Amino acid sequence: MRLSKYFLPILKENPKDAEIVSHRLMARAGMIKQQAAGIYSWLPLGKRVLDKVCDIVREEQNRAGAIEILMPTIQPSDLWKESGRYDDYGKEMLRIEDRMEREMLFGPTNEEMVTDIFRSYVKSYKDLPLNLYHIQWKFRDERRPRFGVMRGREFLMKDAYSFDLDYEASKAAYNRMFVSYLRTFERCGLKSIPMRADTGPIGGNLSHEFIVLAETGESEVFCHRDFERFDVPPADVDYNDDAVMASIVEKWTTPFAATDEIMEKEEWAQDAWKALGDDAKVSARGIEVGHIFHFGTKYSEPMNAYVQGPDGKQHFVSMGSYGIGPSRLLGAIIEASHDENGIIWPKNVAPFDIGLINMKPGDAGCDAACEKLEAALENAGLEVLYDDTDERAGAKFATADLIGLPIQVIAGPRSVAEGNVEIKIRATGERETVSIDDAINRLAQGR
Repeated sequence: MRLSKYFLPILKENPKDAEIVSHRLMARAGMIKQQAAGIYSWLPLGKRVLDKVCDIVREEQNRAGAIEILMPTIQPSDLWKESGRYDDYGKEMLRIEDRMEREMLFGPTNEEMVTDIFRSYVKSYKDLPLNLYHIQWKFRDERRPRFGVMRGREFLMKDAYSFDLDYEASKAAYNRMFVSYLRTFERCGLKSIPMRADTGPIGGNLSHEFIVLAETGESEVFCHRDFERFDVPPADVDYNDDAVMASIVEKWTTPFAATDEIMEKEEWAQDAWKALGDDAKVSARGIEVGHIFHFGTKYSEPMNAYVQGPDGKQHFVSMGSYGIGPSRLLGAIIEASHDENGIIWPKNVAPFDIGLINMKPGDAGCDAACEKLEAALENAGLEVLYDDTDERAGAKFATADLIGLPIQVIAGPRSVAEGNVEIKIRATGERETVSIDDAINRLAQGR
């Protein structure tokens, strides 16, 4: 992609209402534009990252056995009244009427709708277990939307819903999603820590938040240092082995971990924290990047969602829900990975793999070298953003650092005349001068 033909509206100044790093950097890097309080347009650079995050989420959900569907954003209020939850959301729910004066709402979540889908088609325990998910826009009318995409009113969510015959089977489904979440966040360049959480209006009695430690996190969290050395399960982990899943969950939930909310409410948490040795304690700021719930028959009973069991009797299905906000996740990644110059994207979610900088467009040597590099790297399957603009060198470097591409390849007249280019690693600032052919070979091979 040639930068001269790309839409990348870089801002020189921070927006006045941007309170945290991710909001400032996403706005300055031309990733988002605010359209109203807590509502954003996603510009090309931001959309590329959002798509990559969604691809990772989707791959890990599929690997864990979840099946993708797509439910609408607008829902009939009748389903929520049927579950008894219509009034629980209060003013956060955006209630609307269509032209026929039917009560509708912009969905803040989809437990009711997916339960309606399930009860319409599934009648036998032989069709279980079942886990349905979608990636769709949600709306919650926050009293005070802030922090950019971290707490917006409109946001993209992956929400999955599991259906099982009984508690034990439902717990196994919960464990599969737990493991899937560990892998998802790790692939996005984040180390997440699962912490026991309050279930809120979703309901149920088993819930975990997945927290990423970051200096600019929105809340304080407390955990054991053991989490720092835990390895995330590999891609070939056997999701069909319930014992393996249970052992992983046990490992990741045995050390102490609690949010400030749990610490304030639960005496056991306060006592357990006090009992830890000082060397084992980690007290830091954290960002919630995912939340999973098991709530049993909270929705299946009032909505009459049941299957015929092996005993011939009707059983209300045991359910869970599992949320990740890909749009929020972008903000969390930036909060955890940036410096004073801009974003530092983890490799798997970077909008482009390489930033190619032509220091003197119009110079025959620079143009030829950059065109050779661009063609060869793209043929190797790499995504290249080629800065072929007439901006001064300082502005080119500032833009490259701001948007945070993992690798910068810099072609200047002097180095190109010697058959060389400079490679810069964004995360470390390390620079190395290599031949053009060596640069192509090394980058194409991922070295």
